[in-house]
Amino acid sequence: MIVMKFGGTSVGSVEAIKAVTAIVKSNLKKKPVVVASAVSGITNQLVRISENLHSKKETNKIIAEIRKRHDNIITELCIKKDIIENLFKEFTSAVSSQKKFSPETVDMISCYGERFSVRILAEYLRSSGIVARAYDAWEIGMITNDDFGNSEPLEDSFNMLRNITKLTDVPVITGFIGKTIDGRITTLGRGGSDYTAAIIGSAINTEEIQIWTDVNGIMSADPKVVNDAKTIPIMSFEEAAELAYFGAKVLHPKTILPAVKRNIPVRVLNTFNPKSKGTLILRDSSSDRTIKAIASKKKITVINLDSTRMLEAFGFLAKVFEIFHNNNKSVDMVSTSEVSISLTIDNDRNIDKIIHELREIADVSYDKNRAIICVVGSGMKHTPGISAKTFGVLGKNKINVEMISQGASEINIGFVVKEEDADRAIRLLHSEFFR
Repeated sequence: MIVMKFGGTSVGSVEAIKAVTAIVKSNLKKKPVVVASAVSGITNQLVRISENLHSKKETNKIIAEIRKRHDNIITELCIKKDIIENLFKEFTSAVSSQKKFSPETVDMISCYGERFSVRILAEYLRSSGIVARAYDAWEIGMITNDDFGNSEPLEDSFNMLRNITKLTDVPVITGFIGKTIDGRITTLGRGGSDYTAAIIGSAINTEEIQIWTDVNGIMSADPKVVNDAKTIPIMSFEEAAELAYFGAKVLHPKTILPAVKRNIPVRVLNTFNPKSKGTLILRDSSSDRTIKAIASKKKITVINLDSTRMLEAFGFLAKVFEIFHNNNKSVDMVSTSEVSISLTIDNDRNIDKIIHELREIADVSYDKNRAIICVVGSGMKHTPGISAKTFGVLGKNKINVEMISQGASEINIGFVVKEEDADRAIRLLHSEFFR
């Protein structure tokens, strides 16, 4: 069996759904399990509904837009017009029953994007001669904890998901969503359809997990920034995880974890160019290329802490990170010296509260509008001079580096620059390493 996940752009138009159908049909001998995202843009609209429950006019406007988008796709595909009728009634009723914004409310409303898309896709597959059926993920065992907005599958979930192997039809399963034991709807976080595919792949010990998107695999840089960015043919799980975390949006960071545990290959492919071989991700990959890719993460805030109390002060770092933990704030990068710490966070939520608490133990300053740039490649472990070349290029072009961090794995160098310098820095580095 293979697991095939199709993203929002892959189910976002009539042409895309027809392309997906052709891909599924050509892989029927491999017994495909299909995981689908919501139609592109729909999840954002559903979140807006959650945020505007107080405004009936705005909510009704968005609901009408969502209905029209799906109805147009159904009409152009020439499939049953009532395929989502009952579900849409359930959706409008669910929205009207909500009175206030909460993470649980967001999850409950957001789930309908995937639920609409799998029903449309499964119906078109059936109309094309493929025996297919749509499943909400909880129907086939996606049971999670109650961390709304970022839930995780329970251990028993993997046992239930194994029953997928007994299905005789092609299952078309909602990505991104699940349910708690007591029946409350949850989501796995934005981009969580990738994670759904990996969880299912791990549970059934699939031959391969395929992530179908709108680019020819993982690129050496963002093609919107670097015109001659190249597809990376093969890379390691470790490299892909670093790139995913630091800005390569093709792959959700969590996707790697279940695949690594089972040593399942992950292949990133292009729905609109299925002949492309894409990128194959393996536990170990050999390559003659030192640097695989350059990624960036923008809208970063750098927080600097200075304290002479850090000199031989047992537990200082623990106190710092306890503050971030208590405020539900993740830290991306850390750099330390004897009397200072610099670290980065990727949004400003709760920042005033965090700064206030940090100032009780240190002198604090912070800078917004920064970007992390990450140079990734397992070949860096054995190649001297990469750092010199990286920072030499930036220095020659008068791009100031404000913070540097190199992971213990030695497969990446991360550094911070002003956001306005990020794209130019990426182009310069790509030219240096991929010319």
